[in-house]
Amino acid sequence: MSVRLSKRIQRVSLSANAAAKSQATALREAGRDILDLTTGEPDFDTPEHIKQAACKAIHGGATKYTPTPGVKALREAIQRKLQRENRLDYSLASIVVGNGAKQIIFNAFASTLDEGDEVLVPVPYWPSFPDIVRVNGGEPVFIECGLEQGCKLTPSQLAQHINERTRWLILNGPGNPSGAVYSEAELLALAEVLRRHPQVLVLLDELYEHIRFDGKPPLSLLNVAADLQPRALLVGGVSKTYAMTGWRIGFGAGPRDLTGAMAVMQSQSTSGASSVGQAAALAAFEGGLDFLPEQVQAYQQRRDLLVAALNEVDGLQVLKPQGGFFVFVRCAGLLGRLRPDGLRLNDDGDVVNYLLEQGVAGVAGGAYGLSPWFRLSIATATRSVIEAGRRIAEACAQLRLEASA
Repeated sequence: MSVRLSKRIQRVSLSANAAAKSQATALREAGRDILDLTTGEPDFDTPEHIKQAACKAIHGGATKYTPTPGVKALREAIQRKLQRENRLDYSLASIVVGNGAKQIIFNAFASTLDEGDEVLVPVPYWPSFPDIVRVNGGEPVFIECGLEQGCKLTPSQLAQHINERTRWLILNGPGNPSGAVYSEAELLALAEVLRRHPQVLVLLDELYEHIRFDGKPPLSLLNVAADLQPRALLVGGVSKTYAMTGWRIGFGAGPRDLTGAMAVMQSQSTSGASSVGQAAALAAFEGGLDFLPEQVQAYQQRRDLLVAALNEVDGLQVLKPQGGFFVFVRCAGLLGRLRPDGLRLNDDGDVVNYLLEQGVAGVAGGAYGLSPWFRLSIATATRSVIEAGRRIAEACAQLRLEASA
């Protein structure tokens, strides 16, 4: 007897990133030499003062239920962080803490979407965006933003896709998987379009805000268009900046009626986030960013090494990321070529599987809505990034043109 599943769950699928990570892990556990470049998880350790704060909280008895919107001290620290680092002012009631940024996004869509409401999703996208929209009754509307425009949404595209059913626009910067960063002028141009459509909310996913390679501070749409703050939700957290992916603490800052509804939604699912995780996040936001330049420099070095290696490979086009943990690669030039065993590369899934056989695990671009591309993470040891570039170049050199087979 099989269990009858809901139509809701049948509209979504397992995260492609998680699936690729699981496959790479299984192969490594079986003894294969696999370089895992699948996930955006910093290879740096959580800073020591943050770990010590968590231990202190445990020994101090801070192991009980927490308020659903988040511990007041942490929300106050987030409030100060937003003023200090993002130059944005929020009331305490406008800030809500969740079990990771993904829950914040889920709660926001669960609180605002009715059946048939549309959410504009620039392509390429983080794979969870469209599925979270679908599971909450909405319809993702995809806007392809290809290599020629730096994988960034243009004002004309935005204006073309807004209609009476449009409920949200998602803006992710620095982008995952693209690493794209919007300039002040580009954000101003998007803001001009949004001002003509006051019914459209804006979700600003800024998890990678400090992982930028231009030396500039984080720049949000709200820094150039403060009038949009009453209808924008800024999503942040500790996972990327502070290497705290497993601590599961994210936050949202937005209109009070929205954050209040999100807290109600969370009260009926997970309730408040971990007391220990919140104590650690408080220490993170209050402890400064002195450790960060060295890490960003390492990411930038890895980016430069991998981009340089892949730019030498016939058949690949590399979008040089301006931030984040990823290098996004267009592989249209490899399609139609034959592997040494005679099999033909027909799509980016075939390319990724071929590279996996050569010991490099990435994620096919179809997972991000854009094919034929693939994504590689640089959140891994520099030596692994160098070796991955070498293996990819060697694997591609072994391909043959179909006509010469």
